[in-house]
Amino acid sequence: MTRFLMLIHFGVWVLSFSTNCASLSVEDQLQQIRENYMQIKEILAERETKWEAKVTQLETKVTRLEAIVKNQESFINSFGNEKQTNFKSSLSNRPHPESQLAGKSAIFRTCDESRSANSSLSSGMQWIDPDGQGIGDDPIYVYCDMTTGSTSILHDSELKTDVGHCADPGCYSKAINYNATIRQMTALAELSTECHQSIRYDCVAAPLTINGMDYSWWNDRNGNPQYFWSGSNASAHTCQCGIEHTCVESFIPCNCDSGLQISLVDSGIITEKNVLPVTRLNFGRTILETSSGQHTLGRFECTGKGEVAGMPSSCQDLWRMGHTLSGLYSVMGTEMIESVYCDFTRLPNDAGFQKWIGYDDVKSLPTYFYVQKSKSFNLLSTPIPFEIEKLNMGDAMNSTSGTFTVPRTGIYFFSFTGIGVIPSSGGHLDVALLLNGNEVGRAQCNDFTGKVEWEMYSLQSTLHVHSGDKIWLEIPSMGMGVVLQDTSLHYTHFNGWLLQEDISHSLNV
Repeated sequence: MTRFLMLIHFGVWVLSFSTNCASLSVEDQLQQIRENYMQIKEILAERETKWEAKVTQLETKVTRLEAIVKNQESFINSFGNEKQTNFKSSLSNRPHPESQLAGKSAIFRTCDESRSANSSLSSGMQWIDPDGQGIGDDPIYVYCDMTTGSTSILHDSELKTDVGHCADPGCYSKAINYNATIRQMTALAELSTECHQSIRYDCVAAPLTINGMDYSWWNDRNGNPQYFWSGSNASAHTCQCGIEHTCVESFIPCNCDSGLQISLVDSGIITEKNVLPVTRLNFGRTILETSSGQHTLGRFECTGKGEVAGMPSSCQDLWRMGHTLSGLYSVMGTEMIESVYCDFTRLPNDAGFQKWIGYDDVKSLPTYFYVQKSKSFNLLSTPIPFEIEKLNMGDAMNSTSGTFTVPRTGIYFFSFTGIGVIPSSGGHLDVALLLNGNEVGRAQCNDFTGKVEWEMYSLQSTLHVHSGDKIWLEIPSMGMGVVLQDTSLHYTHFNGWLLQEDISHSLNV
């Protein structure tokens, strides 16, 4: 079409030339026509050469696309179903998880569990539900290797992919779309002994990092950038050749970081399961005409089963064992059986997954205090302060004001012991325990023997109180010359602790 238009333009030009050159002789006109013809011929030849080059490029691209299609078909066949002809049909024709439940009680959480339950199953695509059937996200469709029991999560970036040419850090960026949600893949990692993902980068003059500048990285399951390309050391930029000390140049951690203008490869296996899977790949610094980069990302694979030896000691142990119903459970504490609330709608690393509920040692919010006096005191209707703070776990006791502020609703125990000095004229000393200004208990010492006496008294109380309540001690009544006695020997003691939380308030369930 372009060549046809050029010929039309040439005809118009000739017509214009014949009009403008009417004054020239016939010989001059013929010479001018010959010269212009040669110019047009050269232009047409140049354009034809360019179009032939374009056609060659297009033919090359077609050849590459045909190779990609061929690789894609091979990739699809590796799913374990030789009858599938393309990935789209494999997804649209995959069985619904409910059909897998026919004659069974549940979908397994991992391929390893499925293999343990039925060793006769062959490798292939299966439904599993790592975060627990009936809760969390929907089941996922994965490849199960029944020889090893490994679970493989498929994604859309398993083929070698060219990153093109660009200059800036991460100027090429590709999100990885998995056949599973992040929650399900996180749950699979928690259930498995190990997880890994292979990665490969074929490069020519395309450094991952150079002169302290990171041009390439990958994002973990939380979206955080990671610069290690093999192993589990997330604190260092390194590749497998750097780990093995076999890089093409001994002073670099990755082959692609080399300044050599040759084809190089960095490949490795990322084994830090707490950050996998890879969710995005970012590459840059392919600015030179000779620069190139192609990435290949393996599937997210997990194997093994995190075993729980003996009695479970946490909600995570219970979850690994297969419990999915949220509620109170008994687990083995450090010294005794304790109660714990497990919220199995969350994953083990989520906030609120586990809350301890127990007696004497309530681990969701430990609260206990022990204070002493070192000075005498004789003020009426005034909270008794304490000069010595031996223990104040939870910071609920204000020794200076003598006031304890209840941190959590529940049952608390309080104990007070002291000495009153009664003069020879006789008298008494009362000490009361107050809750929000209301007296809930009282102790008294007295003497009328006609001589100075040191009298001991004590007060204990168990109260059900609410968060924010105030508790203190004061002297409501005493005789003339009587004093609550104390010295550096610390005769007066006040202590208390949380016996049991009110679960309905503490758990908010």
